[in-house]
Amino acid sequence: MPYPEIRPRRLRRNAAVRRLVSETRVDPAELVVPMFVKEGLTEPRAIASLPGVLQHSRDSLRKAAVEAVQAGVGGIMLFGVPATRDETGSGGVDPAGILNVAIRDVVAEVGDATVVMSDLCLDEFTSHGHCGLLTPDGGVDNDATLAAYADMAVAQAAAGVHVVGPSGMMDGQVGVVRKALDAAGHQDVSVLAYAVKYASAFYGPFRDAVESALEGDRRTYQQDPANLRESLREVELDVAEGADMVMVKPALPYLDVVSAVRAAVDVPVAAYQVSGEYAMVEAAAANGWIDRERVMLETLTSIRRAGAQIILTYWAVEAAQLLRERY
Repeated sequence: MPYPEIRPRRLRRNAAVRRLVSETRVDPAELVVPMFVKEGLTEPRAIASLPGVLQHSRDSLRKAAVEAVQAGVGGIMLFGVPATRDETGSGGVDPAGILNVAIRDVVAEVGDATVVMSDLCLDEFTSHGHCGLLTPDGGVDNDATLAAYADMAVAQAAAGVHVVGPSGMMDGQVGVVRKALDAAGHQDVSVLAYAVKYASAFYGPFRDAVESALEGDRRTYQQDPANLRESLREVELDVAEGADMVMVKPALPYLDVVSAVRAAVDVPVAAYQVSGEYAMVEAAAANGWIDRERVMLETLTSIRRAGAQIILTYWAVEAAQLLRERY
C-alpha cells in the first residue's frame, strides 16, 4: 500500500500551528542583561557604539534593575567603570569601589527577584587595561593575578552578589575563586566560569562602555579563535575546579563551540552575545537593511538551539518583553 503524500508544510500553515510545533523557544528567564555603572555619574550616559545601552549612575542602575525584573529577565551582569585606575586594579577589591557598591545597590533594590551577577576581572580597574597583574617585563602574572581574583571574589560576595563571573582566563582561576569563597563563608555564591573566551574582534564596543585603557591585545591569555579542542579542555578543567556554570564568549561566531560544550558537560551552559554582535545588528537596522526585531529574536533562538540555556545579551529586557507578547 503506497504511503500518503508527505506535506511538511502542513505544520507551517499559520502562526498557531508553527507555535505549537516550535522545537526551540527562548524564555525570558534564560536571558541575562549586562549593565554598566560609572562612578561619579549623576545621569545615565549613552554609549555611542552601543545604541540603546547606557553607562548608568547608581540611581539609574537601580531603576534599570527594577525594569529588568518587571520584564522577567533571569539575571543582571554588572560591570563597574571606576573614576580612577591603578596598576593593581585595587578598585575591584575595595568595598567602596564602584562595582561592589553597585552590587549592594542592586541587591537592596531587587533582592532575590532576579539573579545578580558580577564580572570578576581586573581589566576595568587597571591603568594598563589587562585582566591581571603585570610582571616587570609587561607580561601578565598568572599566579599573582589569582590572589587578586580571590580577594575580588570575596569582596563581591560580601556585597551580596549571587553569582561571580571570573572572566580573565587565568589558569586555575575557578579553583582559587571557589576556595576563597568557601573559606570566607560564601558557599552559596555560584561561579559562572568564562571557560571559553576567545581573543575576538567583536569586543570593541564593550571596551568603549568600560572606557578600557588597554593597549595591545590579550592573546596570551584569551583563546585562539581557530581552536575548538582547547575550549573543551578549558571547560573540563573549570568544571573539575568547581564551576557551577560555564560560558562561551562570543556567541554567534562560535555556535559550534556552544554545541560541543553542551554535549561535553552536565552543568548549565551560557553564551554571551557580545557587544560587536549587538552593534552590527543595530547598525544594519538603523540603515534599513534588516528587520531589527526579527533578527534580534532569530539570533537569540540560534544561540538557544545550539545548546546555551543562559544567554547574556544587551537586548535582554526588550527581547523578554517581545517574547512574553509572542508566547
